[in-house]
Amino acid sequence: MDKSKFDAVYPIICSDLVAKIEVELNVSDNDAITELYSSRLYEILEQENTKIWQYSTEKLFELFLEEKKSGKISFPQV
Repeated sequence: MDKSKFDAVYPIICSDLVAKIEVELNVSDNDAITELYSSRLYEILEQENTKIWQYSTEKLFELFLEEKKSGKISFPQV
């Protein structure tokens, strides 16, 4: 995907994931944003070449929780 397309879709992905974190963890919008932005998952997600932006919001949330609980992320085999 070229950079302009990624730049267009990336904020939508992050917004959906923040909303999921907010609801599932019962935290404020600001806290959900802080949680996501300080995660290793976010660092990887913002790199288009990793292709994890293609995962569903649910899958990204599972990875987020895994990192939060264990400090590690296990990406699915593709």
